[in-house]
Amino acid sequence: MKKYMVLCAGLCVALAFTSCKSSESAYRKAYEKAQAQEQTNVAPQPVEEIAVVTPVVEKPATETVVVDNADNVPVRQETLSVINGAGLKNFNVVVGSFSVRANAEGLQNTLKNRGYDAQVAYNSAINMYRVVAATSDSKSEAVGKRDALRSQYPDAWLLFNQR
Repeated sequence: MKKYMVLCAGLCVALAFTSCKSSESAYRKAYEKAQAQEQTNVAPQPVEEIAVVTPVVEKPATETVVVDNADNVPVRQETLSVINGAGLKNFNVVVGSFSVRANAEGLQNTLKNRGYDAQVAYNSAINMYRVVAATSDSKSEAVGKRDALRSQYPDAWLLFNQR
């Protein structure tokens, strides 16, 4: 019985290999098809490139805000409006950003309980509520406040308020 099984399996393998044999006519058809496509595909004509020039918008010097970066401390620039708090100065230390106002006010309450004069400011351009723990007119003072806050809030960063 075992001999018949081995013989039948060998016969099946032999038939499988001989039936998969490619014919010369199949190769010829593929070759002719490729030649026909080559003849229809004429060399592509070069497309003329059109240069788009963006117009230069000039601002008067009075509208340009320059932020000193001599100390190499990164400062983001955004336009904020105060939602809850006393008011923002030029440089602000942000300890949290939220898309939900209630979350921002929760962090503000936590900061107030710890003795900070926290404020919530809103950036309407990106729909984010920023929780500001400290605010200052000078950058160096704001950097010092940010460094002090980083012990409790390691992701604290500086924000320049464009008014």
